Amino acid sequence: MTSVRAFMDRHFRHFNARESLDAARAYGNHLEAGGTMMVSLAGAMSTGELGIILSRMIREEKVHAISCTGANLEEDLFNLLAHDEYELIRDWRALSAEDEEDLYRRGMNRVTDTCIPEDVMRHVERRLLDLWAGAAADGRRKLPFEFMHELLNDPTLQEHVQIDPRDSWLVAAKEAGIPVYVPGWEDSTLGNMFSANVRLGNLPHHQCVKTGTEQFEHLMEWYLENNGEGEGRPSVGFFQIGGGIAGDFAICVVPSILQDLGQETPFWGYFCQITDAEVSYGGYSGAVPNEKITWGKLEARTPKFLVKSDATIVAPLIFAYVLGD
Repeated sequence: MTSVRAFMDRHFRHFNARESLDAARAYGNHLEAGGTMMVSLAGAMSTGELGIILSRMIREEKVHAISCTGANLEEDLFNLLAHDEYELIRDWRALSAEDEEDLYRRGMNRVTDTCIPEDVMRHVERRLLDLWAGAAADGRRKLPFEFMHELLNDPTLQEHVQIDPRDSWLVAAKEAGIPVYVPGWEDSTLGNMFSANVRLGNLPHHQCVKTGTEQFEHLMEWYLENNGEGEGRPSVGFFQIGGGIAGDFAICVVPSILQDLGQETPFWGYFCQITDAEVSYGGYSGAVPNEKITWGKLEARTPKFLVKSDATIVAPLIFAYVLGD
């Protein structure tokens, strides 16, 4: 085989492999027809360095908006600034409770096989604290990702960069000018630090960072501008990695426009989810795509794909196929 695409076309014939191939082909068809794509990131995709290929997808205009957890937002930046200080633990399943305590004492925060150093978190906190305080003093309010973009624009940050910036999806998103929605941002290291700094009196209030409901209104405006209605294009596609708030926040924009605004808009025009979650008692992450029809998110004819697998394996393959690798 001479390429990823040729390999998948030849070998991905059944089960999850066939579903992945179908999803990749449909993704490409959606873009070729003029559609746009939202990608949601749950789990630890940034620490898993999905940014290496996701950044290419953004730069080649195959991703047009991101919805992610606060952890994925910040961990792409942490990796950009401290990649060489990370520790990889290959036999992480064998760690004892005492081993974990030793990692804690050394300030190494473990995400499966990868440990993120506390130092980079405090480094970013110091820089963001200046930006938050400046915004609060001037009465300016920004979305969480806009503060990250402002930080990336700081020329003094460049000396700390430890990877090729082209491998950072956050850098790519800034350069491409695409929105990054971060529902539940407070459930993240930097969100926790922000709250602590308000409590400590280092920030006068919480209002310099826009709320989740303000992010949702911004998403409404973005969807209405990009849904292809009246232009003969497909509606926006939705590529969901994992589940949780990153996925549900963004996908709910369609039923909210239809039911809460009382305004007509197309349903999502494509849907694919990669997850290892199982259908369970009320769980969202493992729910099958057809359940979303009942909530007004998808319609019966929407191309729908569900790949039950490890996203760190499958997502790069699908993206590589779409990129023509």
